This record gives sequence, C-alpha cells and structure tokens, in this order.
Amino acid sequence: MIARELVAELAALGPLREEEPLARHTTFGIGGPADAYFVASSSEALAQALALCHRYQTPSFVLGSGSNILVGDLGIRGVTIENSATQVEGPRPDGDGALLEAASGASLAALARSLARQGWVGLEWAAGIPGTVGGAVVYNAGAYGGCLADVLLSIRIANSKGEYEVPAADLELSYRGSAFTRGLLEGKAVLSATFRLLRGDAARLVERVSELDRRRFDAQPRGRNAGSIFKNTPEHPAWWLIDQVGLTGHRIGEAVISPKHANFFVNAGHARAADVKALIELARERVMARFGIELELEVALVGEGF
Repeated sequence: MIARELVAELAALGPLREEEPLARHTTFGIGGPADAYFVASSSEALAQALALCHRYQTPSFVLGSGSNILVGDLGIRGVTIENSATQVEGPRPDGDGALLEAASGASLAALARSLARQGWVGLEWAAGIPGTVGGAVVYNAGAYGGCLADVLLSIRIANSKGEYEVPAADLELSYRGSAFTRGLLEGKAVLSATFRLLRGDAARLVERVSELDRRRFDAQPRGRNAGSIFKNTPEHPAWWLIDQVGLTGHRIGEAVISPKHANFFVNAGHARAADVKALIELARERVMARFGIELELEVALVGEGF
C-alpha cells in the first residue's frame, strides 16, 4: 500500500494515476497494473519524484518508451515513473565538432534522425531503435556497427541525495551492458546524457538512415514486441541458435517466436508475460542442450507475475 501522503505529493508535481495497466505503456502490449503511475515531464520532476519515493521508502521504477522490457502479469509495486523529459540542448560548437545534451526521456530514434538531417555524425545508426536516451545509456544501445559508447561523454544522475555528473568512462559500458545492468548504480536514474558529435554530410547521413530503415524492415517483424530478446553470443547470433533448435514460429498461448526473425518474440493477440517467459525458458533450455551455450537476456523482466 502506498502512503496517501506520497500520492498527494506526487499528484502536486504532475499527472498521477493509480492501478494503471502497464500493457498500455509497453511495446509488447503486456503488463499488469502499476500501484501508482506518475508522469515526469521534465528532468526536475523526475528527480523530485525519485526523492519523494526514497523519503517515503517506496519502491520506484523509471519507465521510458516501454521497449526492451517485459512487465509481469501482476504489474509493478510502488511507483512507476514515466520518463517524459524530452528536452534537448545543442548541438553547440566544440572544437571540430559539437556537444549535445539530451534529457533521458527523449526518443533516441527521433534524436538520431534529427541530427542526421542537420549533418551531425555519431547517432545515425540509432535511427530505428525504439527507446529513450536513458534506456540507451543503461543498455549501451547499439546497431549496425555503432553503439552509444562511441559518442557518449557523460551523464547526469539523480539519487536520493541530489544530482551529479558521471563520465562515460566510469559507466563500464560493454556489449548491451553497463554499471546499471550490473547493479552498481542501483537506486540511481539517468537524467540526461551529453554526446560528442562530428560534422558530416547531411545528404549522405540521411541516405544512410534510409538504408538502415530498409535493412531493418526486411529483417525484423512488425507488431507488438520488445526488440531482441537475447544478446548475441560470441559464437553465433541468438536468432540462428533459436532457429537451429527448431523454435522459429513456435507458440505458447498467444506469444510467438517470430517466423521472420527468431530473436523477436511477438504478442500475437492477448499474450501473457508468463507465455513469453515460458518461450524464453524453452529457447534457453534447447540451446543449452544442443550447443552448450547459455543465452543471456537483452530484455529486462520487471515486476511480478511471471
């Protein structure tokens, strides 16, 4: 049970709903209710909401675009904070390039497309990634040979005591991982990220984005999904391993391993988180049994009811 005083203080900061179905806010279209659902429209509101939750000793979870996660059928306890802080400052000249600071709730894909049109090199590979800047930092998002670590300079973090800056070098960024995913920054949230960009040819960058759009459309399924379920392994892509053990197109309930790309699991109707989790475990078991390789999740399992 959430303290009514906390609910009142959050409601004074911005929109708040109780028992909000999280299926409405995830790209999977799956997820039970949030005890309380608060919308933070700025980095300041995000930091204030986190501080309030800490003061009232109430669990909090920051939700970005709702991609790359699977929310349990029983939802999330405590306060779910929708990060709608989208402010962007820059690019501002810096030597032979430019610096740009983006709030953590900004769309990574929209930012990448805008920068490509302006002729700035560094994020064009991200034009099709359906996540936020904050989520991209946490998972060191990457695609088509690029990743966030290539251009990230620093981030601004909020914790229970305030805000501070962390250089990218201290985030232990690795393939789809960081100090956040390793639990080293637990209780802290990304408020903004600063990138270093270089000047390029706008026409060529826009064509590169269009080329990547075509490749993505040809390779990845449409519909409700959370992106890649597993990280690729050093030996083989995850999709190939899943396909080799005969699970392409396999269905449990209304959750389906996509016939188009076996590392994408799709909600084909009214799939439950438990259905998706069962597919995850089946894929892991079969790949381990045949190849001796342990598939590592790329999506985060959040909440209760798996």
